[in-house]
Amino acid sequence: MEFPKYLLGDNSDYPTAIFVIHTEFPRFIINLENDEVEWLEEFDQHDQKELEAETENYIKEATEFYDREIERYEDD
Repeated sequence: MEFPKYLLGDNSDYPTAIFVIHTEFPRFIINLENDEVEWLEEFDQHDQKELEAETENYIKEATEFYDREIERYEDD
């Protein structure tokens, strides 16, 4: 099964949280309520340094995805 690059996630146990799931490498889940990121990959030290440099971009992309999706819901 093929997934989109980003998915929205919701859970009634976290009523104020909005989760965006990044399904491509490096896979992660971000909680847009507090920008907490949970990586779903194991990284070596080389990868870790690269991720630290790219994390801000991943957060920006996830936020833009969320904003686009919400705008589409509001337009309907």
